[in-house]
Amino acid sequence: MPEENFYGKNGEPRKYDPTFKGPIYNRGCTDIICCVLFIIAILGYVAVGILAWSQGDPRKVIYPTDSRGQFCGQVGTPLDQKPFLFYFNIMKCASPLVLLEFQCPTTQMCVQKCPDKFMTLVKAYVNKEDFKYYKNFCQEGLTDKMTVPEILKAGLCPAMLTPSKPFTRRCFPALGQKGGEITVGNSSHFDDGSGTMRDAKDLVAGVKNATVVIEARQVAMKIFEDYTHSWYWILIGLVIAMLTSLLFIVLLRFLAGIMVWVMIVLVILVIGYGIFHCSMEYVSLKETPGSDVTLQDLGFQTDFAVYLQIRQTWLAFIIILAIVEVVIILLLIFLRKRILIAIALIKEASRAIGHVMSSLFYPLFTFVLLAMVIAYWAVTAVFLSTSNEPIYKVFNETACEYSRQNCDPANFTTSAMKASCPDAQCLFALYGGETPYHKYLIGLQFYNVFLFFWCANFVTALGQMTLAGAFASYYWAFVKPDDMPAFPVFASLGRSLRYHTGSLAFGSLILSIVQVIRVLLEYLDHKLKGTENKCTKFLLCCLKCCFWCLEKFIKFLNRNAYIMVAIYGKNFCASASDAFLLLMRNMIRVAVLDKVTDFLLFLGKLLIVGLVGIFAFFFFSGRVKALENTAPNLHYYWVPILTVVVGSYLIAHGFFSVYAMCVDTLFLCFCEDLERNDGSAECPYFMSATLHDILWENKAPENGDQEASVPLRSDSQEVQLRLQPQEGEKKKEEEEEDTG
Repeated sequence: MPEENFYGKNGEPRKYDPTFKGPIYNRGCTDIICCVLFIIAILGYVAVGILAWSQGDPRKVIYPTDSRGQFCGQVGTPLDQKPFLFYFNIMKCASPLVLLEFQCPTTQMCVQKCPDKFMTLVKAYVNKEDFKYYKNFCQEGLTDKMTVPEILKAGLCPAMLTPSKPFTRRCFPALGQKGGEITVGNSSHFDDGSGTMRDAKDLVAGVKNATVVIEARQVAMKIFEDYTHSWYWILIGLVIAMLTSLLFIVLLRFLAGIMVWVMIVLVILVIGYGIFHCSMEYVSLKETPGSDVTLQDLGFQTDFAVYLQIRQTWLAFIIILAIVEVVIILLLIFLRKRILIAIALIKEASRAIGHVMSSLFYPLFTFVLLAMVIAYWAVTAVFLSTSNEPIYKVFNETACEYSRQNCDPANFTTSAMKASCPDAQCLFALYGGETPYHKYLIGLQFYNVFLFFWCANFVTALGQMTLAGAFASYYWAFVKPDDMPAFPVFASLGRSLRYHTGSLAFGSLILSIVQVIRVLLEYLDHKLKGTENKCTKFLLCCLKCCFWCLEKFIKFLNRNAYIMVAIYGKNFCASASDAFLLLMRNMIRVAVLDKVTDFLLFLGKLLIVGLVGIFAFFFFSGRVKALENTAPNLHYYWVPILTVVVGSYLIAHGFFSVYAMCVDTLFLCFCEDLERNDGSAECPYFMSATLHDILWENKAPENGDQEASVPLRSDSQEVQLRLQPQEGEKKKEEEEEDTG
């Protein structure tokens, strides 16, 4: 077969080089400019973290804040015994402006417990015991000599008290329903403090708006509390996922063929059980009142357990799992022949991993680095978001020219604002600021997100290049394992950090830019969700699709570029070009073999996630009677379940990435080997005969095709021939002389 027809026109194939022995050691630093830029960016990231930690205060997220900006229930403060926030007049929260200003225009104070009975200031004032109880909900400065009008004018006490219950550390009226009528406490009417009887339903709008104002914080606080109660169980679940992944990888090393078929069967069974369980839940809700409500009518609920009481939710789960099951089965049927070849390729990868056993534990190092990156980003984001200063605004009931303007509570009573608007109050409104630091706060948050993507991608790239260098040293070793480095993983890690930090930073920078653009597009899509402009929706959808494809392509190209960098020590662009052209010259093999192997490894990840996820679901939901008292009491049991599932996938991906990287490295090295050598004594293959049988399409010799008719050696013959190349050359010369 003519060489041009075999290789195509995608670059020149590599020539035989007798000095090439695998990953070169005489190499220099690559992409130095990007390395310097990355170091500067990291130093800036550290500076942003220090600035955020010095300015931020996470207590603003955890504790409710009164009208003076003080935290309710914070340990070590005068208010540590007053954990609940009390609204003087919850009905003022009914104003539509509340949803814009995110603050109810009424005095709020920290109390030890919420009021539990009806009472007005007028009636309590004439009874010593009642007034003593009433004082618990009044501000400082109240004296027994003050009259009721003076107290109300100074805003020291609320005009009324209503029975309330704590909800997210806030006191809300204890609303109920009796005979189709809204009640507060046990009554449908109450005295508003001015002698006027009001309907209990008048409180509904205020409670609803106040709840909407704190909804995001409410969910965040509940999730935070769930994490504090279940973090050790989550950690146990992740450890189980890690041990399961490690067990699968070790078994895959020794029983590759059997384990692959076991994974395929178990994935089908696990998804099948998921369909069965969802079907049973769907049937059990048939007679439950209210279970036929549609998800559209239900709307968004902060308590996600509500959705599990709806039949339509389980029906959606059944449909999704059924589609996944059918797709997997059809893929297995259509790819059955290729799967057999892919299993053989995984077996060959197992041999390589057997010579580089330390590679099995390298994902733990990557996991630790990624955990550090995620923790640094999360802590910095929290401190940045809470580094604003408290801002106080003027809240008034009558017309006031200073309404909603900033004010200072320390001197508000003697200011012109108070003199012009006697009924106005200077109340805490929000956290913000007008200093240069606060003006650039959004930019700092964006920098935090961008550096998070860059650092996370850098850690992933470092792992890929390290493993690629280790497995390449195995492949190109003339005699395995004698010609391999003593510690191939550590040697490859040292080369990657010493010479190719710039290349790693360059590749991860390109990927990070695309990922940040995708995040911005998702943000725009969320903001424009209510728009009716179909052209905008279509354009945004096209952009999201294009950048998704671009991200996948860049990940694929980067992965193969790192392999070439690990072998030849060239810069990122040259390595990416070499890898792309090499893959284009072997496009058929890439499409039908390499990707099928990735599919099988993905099934392994899916199996581990499914097993650990089912275990977490039954444990945290209290479905297992034996462990019912052991499971933590949570607001949302889906929080630890989702955390364990996502964490399990990341852990499984880390371990299975060793096999994926091994297969990709062996594949590229195989393609290089075919171009460099011809299997003769002068140019022997570095590949084993088994790998040759797997990846080389045997054809009858035609047009002088020498490659198809090369006799394949067994592994023992291969080693023997490589040890004695000179004897093979002498034997060939003697045969030529005899023929002559």
